[in-house]
Amino acid sequence: MSACRTLRSSNALLRAVSSPPIARPVVGSLEARRRFTASTRAMSSFYPSWEPEGPSVKTDIPGPKSKAAIAELDDVFDTRSLNMLTDYTKSVGNYIADPDGNVLLDVYAQIASIPLGYNNPALRKAAQSDDMINGIINRPALGNFPPAEWARILKTGILKVAPKGLDQVFTAMAGSDANETAYKAAFMWRRQRERGGPNVEFTEEEMNSAMNNQSPGASQLSILSFKTGFHGRLFGSLSTTRSKPIHKLDIPAFDWPQATFPQLKYPLDQHAAENAAAERAALDEVERLLTTYHVPPCAVVVEPIQSEGGDNHATPAFFRGLREVTRKHGVLLIVDEVQTGVGATGRFWAHEHWDLPHPPDMVTFSKKAQTAGYYFGDPALRPNKPYRQFNTWMGDPARALLFRAIVDEVKKHDLVRHTERVGNYLFGKLEGLAAKYPGEFQNLRGKGMGTFIAFDNPRRDQFLAVAKKLGVNIGGSGQSAVRLRPMLIFEEKHADILVGVLEKIVTSW
Repeated sequence: MSACRTLRSSNALLRAVSSPPIARPVVGSLEARRRFTASTRAMSSFYPSWEPEGPSVKTDIPGPKSKAAIAELDDVFDTRSLNMLTDYTKSVGNYIADPDGNVLLDVYAQIASIPLGYNNPALRKAAQSDDMINGIINRPALGNFPPAEWARILKTGILKVAPKGLDQVFTAMAGSDANETAYKAAFMWRRQRERGGPNVEFTEEEMNSAMNNQSPGASQLSILSFKTGFHGRLFGSLSTTRSKPIHKLDIPAFDWPQATFPQLKYPLDQHAAENAAAERAALDEVERLLTTYHVPPCAVVVEPIQSEGGDNHATPAFFRGLREVTRKHGVLLIVDEVQTGVGATGRFWAHEHWDLPHPPDMVTFSKKAQTAGYYFGDPALRPNKPYRQFNTWMGDPARALLFRAIVDEVKKHDLVRHTERVGNYLFGKLEGLAAKYPGEFQNLRGKGMGTFIAFDNPRRDQFLAVAKKLGVNIGGSGQSAVRLRPMLIFEEKHADILVGVLEKIVTSW
């Protein structure tokens, strides 16, 4: 189908599935929102604010206003990865708006990083608090000058939802930073143990050789990661990122090992024996690398679901086996919950699905938390000297305050259980589409994992483009995966809109 025919077909489909054109949602007072007519608004189940009843696409995306603004932006900023120019003052709840008045149901949510919807009133209230103002205008160097209330902020927010067994936190600025600092902690932990404990001083040889990037001061250790995994784009994290070459080209990298992540076959109940064998082989490969790799691993880092690499899943049995083999060989287990954390899988932390007999050694977080860092429990993971794990800001009190408000809202509205229920509803609807159009919804995965759902489509990029023309913003990952990343306030009514659009897409080819 030519591009022109595709556009004409998409526009016709839009008229068939979209609600009548709606007034753009206005962020502001409740009284202002109530001025919309009943036919153009729908009450959120969680907040006293209005959402559109459905998407409304008025122009091509980008439209004329967006194109002009993008051209202006391109003079000073690289716009080649731009997905959609956004008007955040008009975006609300589960809906994202652009300068041309297009309003889309957003099931991509800023790459899985918006937990409670756009312009959430509870977060707006938190943003106007004295604590927030103080944190923003007096942003402290937390390692040197933490605010007097910093312990209270941590205990009532970040640590209130700490994974079981992990009662300490190192705060950071982004997901990549969280993983980088977790890796540093692992290296220091391992070398400290090899020296004989935290009270053993560094030798003069170690200090001198470290300044020349040589051993013994610069350790000859590694972090084991998995093929098709993603852990960030900084130097250490990038060396464990294996999802796409474009992330790594031209960048010096460490000689660190990678193991095969199990490639499961779907439906799972029809391939149980094959999948169990694949997971056993992956664990055997991990153990071989831990014991034979020429740069010894001191930690294994793994995502509960490989997100950027194609939404690849493994069973709880695999992760329990991974915990067993790392403990067997005295290697730390770092669980990267940057994308899976904060409720999206129907548990606050995705690794809670695994029923581990022993908790991970570190859990990194960011995205929906709106802040970043890593949790840990073993005091030995705190470096034996000050300034070894340090930077100017070491996180951001303003973002920690935002996470505290998010935590309170998640608990107040029981959004983790809500996401589990809505995810089951959505997955059932998608199973119906997969049965009806098996070639278009391949390898449907994420059953029982909240709204963290994905499927493969042979024309994935075209699929995403048509979805946008029909009023739904969706993301992709890997080579062919369509990944759903709704917000925690996503409801059954939104799932129905989404499923209706998905069916229209595959019947338009």
